[in-house]
Amino acid sequence: VLGRDCSAEPTDFPPPILGPPSVFPDCPRECFCSPSYPNALNCENRNLRRIPLIPSRTHYLYLQNNFISEVTADPFRNATELRWVNMANNRIQHDLNSDLFKVPGLLYLYMQRNQLKEVPSALPAGLEQLRLGRNLISKIPPGAFSKMEHLTLLDLYHNQVNLSVLIWDLKNLMQLNLAHNILKKMPAGVPSGLIQLFLDKNRINDIPRDYFNGFTKLAFVRLNYNQLSDKGVPKTVFNISTLLDLQLSHNQLASVPLFNGHLEHLHLNDNSIESINGTQICPYSLHADLSDLSLAPRLRYLRLDGNHLHPPIPLDVIMCFRHLHSIVI
Repeated sequence: VLGRDCSAEPTDFPPPILGPPSVFPDCPRECFCSPSYPNALNCENRNLRRIPLIPSRTHYLYLQNNFISEVTADPFRNATELRWVNMANNRIQHDLNSDLFKVPGLLYLYMQRNQLKEVPSALPAGLEQLRLGRNLISKIPPGAFSKMEHLTLLDLYHNQVNLSVLIWDLKNLMQLNLAHNILKKMPAGVPSGLIQLFLDKNRINDIPRDYFNGFTKLAFVRLNYNQLSDKGVPKTVFNISTLLDLQLSHNQLASVPLFNGHLEHLHLNDNSIESINGTQICPYSLHADLSDLSLAPRLRYLRLDGNHLHPPIPLDVIMCFRHLHSIVI
């Protein structure tokens, strides 16, 4: 149409939904302020294009499931008490305004399902959880996580991260999710106190022999859907005393890697394993006195379906793993 304004917003955006009248005079018209939760501002699912002015009383800000494309500092100028911000499932593309989150008490920032191309810079130093899954992130700027010593959870699931050397500076990190990226190597510089490491759906084909040596609390490792074969997995690399759950499904392993007696769950389905030798993989000698079940290996769940194995389960496997409740073959 001649004369049409090309800068007009797309017509597929439905109109913003206004909230009900509020007892709070500072409640933005397009949000809901519950009298029962005076510190919460509910602006989710409102078809918003921009962030409204946030009242100073707000601790919990819900902005998910809107059409917000830009985060500027102005709406946050009075929001000095923010603790929790959820901006998931919007259309945010650009880095956050560097003055935006100088909110000393901000603990949780959820920005999954946006269109960010890099980890935002100038993140608040006090953050405890940062969720950035399902963006387009391929770049982690130097120092992006510097001084963030309180961060316990970092979720970068389903992005385009392919860095093999990452200096995290995150001494208290417990959960790191880098699943569904394009990593070809195990990430370097991961904090030694980590408890959960999720690396599913990458392109990793090699694990350095001493990769897990420095970890002191690592309990959950997921490497499903990678390109691991026996050649790239040193035989004892998973012999980690703290490990409880190990997932190696959908790889190219031909044999069962050795593991520690403390492991409780082992997923090896959909590999190329042709045989399983209980004598070789048993963490303890089969000749040891295992009448005391507290001394027996703790493996409870073993998944082996999708390999080249056929029942019955070898007797030496049953003899070793006395706690085994479920085995799928």
